[in-house]
Amino acid sequence: MLIQKRILILIFLSLSLFSKEIISETVEEIIVLGDWRETSTDQEDSSVVLLDENKIKSQSMKHFEQLSYLVPNLNFAASDSRARYFQIRGIGERSGYQGTPNSSVGFLIDDIDYSGQGGIATTFDVDQIEIYRGPQGSRIGANALAGLIYIKTKDPTEEFEATSEITTGSFGTKSAGLAFGGPLAGNENIAYRLVLRKDNIDGFRKNLYLKRSDTSRKDETTSRLKIDWEMDEKTSVKLLISQVDLDDPADIWTLDGSLNTLSDRPGMDSQKTNSYGLKIFHNFIGFDLQSLTSSTDTSVVFSYDADWGNTDSWAPFIYDYFSETLRDRKTFSQEFRLISDEANLDEEQKIEWVFGVSYLEIKELNLKIDDGNYGDPSDPYGPYSSVSSSSSKYKSDNTSLFGNLDYFISESLKLSLGLRWEDWESKFVDTLGDNFNPSNDMSGGKISLVKNMRNGTNIFASIAKGYKQGGFNLGLGLGSNSSNQNLLYDPEYLTNYELGLNSKFFDSSLNLATVIFYSDREDQQVLISTQVDPSDPNTFSFLTKNAAEGVNYGLEINMDMDLSETLNLFANLGFLETEIKNWKSRPDLEGRAQAHAPKRSYAVGLNWNPTVNYYLRLDVTGKSSFYYSDSHDKQSDSYSLTNLSLGYKQDKWNTELWVRNAFDKYYSVRGFYFGNEPPNFEDTLYQRHGDPRHYGISIRYDF
Repeated sequence: MLIQKRILILIFLSLSLFSKEIISETVEEIIVLGDWRETSTDQEDSSVVLLDENKIKSQSMKHFEQLSYLVPNLNFAASDSRARYFQIRGIGERSGYQGTPNSSVGFLIDDIDYSGQGGIATTFDVDQIEIYRGPQGSRIGANALAGLIYIKTKDPTEEFEATSEITTGSFGTKSAGLAFGGPLAGNENIAYRLVLRKDNIDGFRKNLYLKRSDTSRKDETTSRLKIDWEMDEKTSVKLLISQVDLDDPADIWTLDGSLNTLSDRPGMDSQKTNSYGLKIFHNFIGFDLQSLTSSTDTSVVFSYDADWGNTDSWAPFIYDYFSETLRDRKTFSQEFRLISDEANLDEEQKIEWVFGVSYLEIKELNLKIDDGNYGDPSDPYGPYSSVSSSSSKYKSDNTSLFGNLDYFISESLKLSLGLRWEDWESKFVDTLGDNFNPSNDMSGGKISLVKNMRNGTNIFASIAKGYKQGGFNLGLGLGSNSSNQNLLYDPEYLTNYELGLNSKFFDSSLNLATVIFYSDREDQQVLISTQVDPSDPNTFSFLTKNAAEGVNYGLEINMDMDLSETLNLFANLGFLETEIKNWKSRPDLEGRAQAHAPKRSYAVGLNWNPTVNYYLRLDVTGKSSFYYSDSHDKQSDSYSLTNLSLGYKQDKWNTELWVRNAFDKYYSVRGFYFGNEPPNFEDTLYQRHGDPRHYGISIRYDF
């Protein structure tokens, strides 16, 4: 391990020395939007990948989970229809079934917290996406142990503008989007933007038993209204209203590892979320006051055919189980920030500061209903039927105090210090007899040093501490084993060390960002699976426990280069090493790599514009093998995916032919052991496979 660390440091130092010799003299400023204030990338002190509007539009990808393949060391594990949770550098949740509503990767859209609800993120009419790798404890607190995904949609404009897009393709792909807005008639101080989007696809699974190809379809609607009101020179108000309706069946899991299902009762993974956001900005002498208020109301229906089969597939056994969870989740957030004016070294103003307080309330109701029948022809007393239901109520309150101080030692050297203290209190009660109210006091922060060498090139070093609140395991069905030892788990802490280099060479024709990181995990939260009754698949549960320690370290490289006026090359590379350490309850896993942490992840591609009107884009993304779970040692296969698009644009029209997974690679994104086949119900590895080759045509018109 020591040798590996030294090699990484040597790479970083060599790049640093190289940057001194050929630094660009002409630099295009790139603005980061997800921090406390809008800042240039040359002032950033952490690993951040920025996907701007042009980058997003250049990809034939309509959802963030597809774009995630472009970011090194960003991964997801889809357990159902859409990926709700993401992992950064091998850290993050891998199941969307159950558990405390708390995530390791923050997910913000227009400053509204959707952590644990990443499935709602369409890329239509998005201005910029930023992925912050490493703990963001001082920025948003407990939900950002591993990092933060920040999505900024387009704001209203001073003049009327509109864009439209339609798509049709294989597997019943159909989508249409419209966005328009501008100043409100009769009042130049008020502007609006309305976005409407409809997505349909039959899905990539075929149910052979029901003879249908739409039991894993996606029927999704997105609407969003933004209103900006400049009340006067000092005060502005921004209002956001949005609705996302995901009416998605979830006939996903197969018995034979193919893309063909055999379910007689396909489930659902539907979600409807209404969101409201209100921002008020007021300028005082020397500082700004910002008020950010938001609320979300989410209804989820999650159900599945727990036996994954039908009467024919299990004959002569009677084996028929179904599970359904109805979830209603409401959140309310209020944050106040005091943000100083920007530093002015000419006037000896060397300090910028941010102070604030935030409050987050989560209320969640769950109703779970299970039913089943089991019969063995050799058993004279069968068959046996079971129906069970349980409900639970959860409430949590998070109160935080935070601050950040930037001190400009000189025009080219900045020292930053960020701190956050957070109090988490919760209460849980269910009809199974569980009743408890765990609470945690947590704190984190960050210290960093940024050196601007010349014109947009900077080197930074940072130490950051993040945290993730403790929690409890829901609906375990463990009977006498349902002790506090199984129900509750402690907070996890992560200390991250980073060295980074951001450079621009050859008049900005080459952009290079390199980061070396090393993370210590304390009281690491790991997810294992358990099945109490082998004959009852409804007793399959996920159980979170604390391991003592873990380490994550590696190297990330992002490169974008103009080879000529018509040809652009990009390469995003991630190298990751992880290890589980000192886990007394599972000594067999000590020294092993952590789950969902591929050692290599990459995205390389070419953008070719041979003429003004035509363009061709090619990208290859891939991941090395990774462990599916901390419960067993089965691994995925490594894979690479090839995506192509050919486009023609003229005036306000843009027509694009695209194909994803062009070589029809068969690959898996998640796997777990489960006893699902009578009469022995032996543990078997089941895998969730990724999307096969699919293609289509998209037409966009800008008014």
